[in-house]
Amino acid sequence: MDYRAEIAKLINIGAEYDAVLAALAVPAEESMGDICLPCFKFSRELRAAPPAVAKAAFDALPSPLPAFLARAEAAGGYLNFYLDRRMFVQNLLKAGAFAKHPANGKTVCIDYSSVNIAKPFHMGHLSTTAIGGSLCRIFAYLGYKVVGINHLGDFGTQFGKLIAAYKRWGDEAEINTGKTRALSKIYARFHAEEEKDPALTAEARAWSKRIDDGDPEAVRLFDWFKELTLAEVGKIYGRLGVAFDSYHGESFFVPMVPNIVKELEDKGLLAESEGARVVDLAAHNMPPCLILRADGVSLYATRDLAAAQYRQTTYGFDKCLYVVAYQQNLHFQQVFKVLELMGCGWVKDMAHVAFGMVSLEEGAMSTRAGNVVLLADVLDAAVAKAKEIMSAKSAELSDFNQIAEQVGTGAVVYTAVCNARIKDIVFSLSKVLSFEGETGPYLQYTHARCCSVIAKAMSDHTQNSDSLSDSYDIGAIANDEAFSLAKELADFEAAVADAAKLYEPCMVSKKLIAVAKAFNKFYIAHKINDPADPGGMAAKLALTALTRDVLAKGLELILLAAPQKM
Repeated sequence: MDYRAEIAKLINIGAEYDAVLAALAVPAEESMGDICLPCFKFSRELRAAPPAVAKAAFDALPSPLPAFLARAEAAGGYLNFYLDRRMFVQNLLKAGAFAKHPANGKTVCIDYSSVNIAKPFHMGHLSTTAIGGSLCRIFAYLGYKVVGINHLGDFGTQFGKLIAAYKRWGDEAEINTGKTRALSKIYARFHAEEEKDPALTAEARAWSKRIDDGDPEAVRLFDWFKELTLAEVGKIYGRLGVAFDSYHGESFFVPMVPNIVKELEDKGLLAESEGARVVDLAAHNMPPCLILRADGVSLYATRDLAAAQYRQTTYGFDKCLYVVAYQQNLHFQQVFKVLELMGCGWVKDMAHVAFGMVSLEEGAMSTRAGNVVLLADVLDAAVAKAKEIMSAKSAELSDFNQIAEQVGTGAVVYTAVCNARIKDIVFSLSKVLSFEGETGPYLQYTHARCCSVIAKAMSDHTQNSDSLSDSYDIGAIANDEAFSLAKELADFEAAVADAAKLYEPCMVSKKLIAVAKAFNKFYIAHKINDPADPGGMAAKLALTALTRDVLAKGLELILLAAPQKM
């Protein structure tokens, strides 16, 4: 039952149903009811003080109230509703916390992670990878066909610089052993030397042109660097539980650039500016969008225009999301505006899902300067910490190493999906590895606790907690703690829907924290495994099983595993 919708139907204050429904809220304190109508926003329209509006709305309620409501009251400027606890929890156990989401026939393309060839997978890639990966799972859960895209950074003068650096200081054996770490080292050295010797810039440009011209030696080295990079990042993606449907990078779209330029020319959108070709966006309060440099080389925007058209033609997307840091806000505003000017009506279905930057406590990370924290090192450190903590209590677990991997990796991933994505993150290893408070390991441990409680009950009393039964004593889960837990569980679907609507995985994370806190209060306050009260025990176990399932599904949606033991 959609309780808010049903309550909105009962309220008659001379306002539209949709306005009343939108105004319904959860009271700040449980003592004020379960759902309330703040009447302040209706005060001016109805020309009455909020308390008078609330009183009039209360007086207009039907009598008796529907069975799903225990009572209602007007308190100050609020109309408060109290749900019938027994009916609420009984309906929840029968219906479950999950909705059915069959395939809806819609496609969403999600461009995320987008690593650069020959550069290490560092902490700066965590947010885009975790947020994008989580959104892929959320939309798939809601019935969308999801196309995960890794738009590789595999085009540009930086590869000429890397080849020049390799030719000067590289060693094949060292590169094969150190992979992107070794490549990053010589790349940083090149930039340091380039500042002292400008001739290196010309050398790098020459190698870059040789790549574009298909020179065998240049292409061989570039393909080697690409192979090493994809093999290395593939291991990280495996640990994070992330997979992609497309690895088409920038170079894939370069041959499509001439068609983009011709279309812009045909539509009279191209202008010349200091030798470069641009789309003038002054009328839209934006600087010009560079399409071609003076030397005829395409820019990021040009290749993104080609990629957008390719994705619409290939996938026919209903949504196309770009999970990219907020520093690229202007870039995507320009690209979307140019697509609009080109007559691409589907641009309205595209969105830049911006997120904050990850920086070190010492400052921003840079592959040029070589001061990056590699994600693999952080994951390894987190897993080692998990093993240290678990060894004190759970060293006997048969799958100890696997669980430690799940807990350690989860601790790191959770830092990227627990707060609003636009928030900047100052990376601190000690904070990331904390296993206390509102963390990924806390959620995983609560799930494991639910599994343990159920397993013990089934072992001791052959109690089947997963089978709904009319013999439940619903009164055993109509208390304050159980009812609070039930309300959080019932709100899970709404949290997932909000996460998709707002492109905010943290909506799921926050709901899981609320569920875990409510369950642990319930667990502490009430004896679940109580053979002296079989009806009550069955009801409490059913609520525990539903908590387990919601935590497991929610953890899956935010890229965390759900260990059954910890």
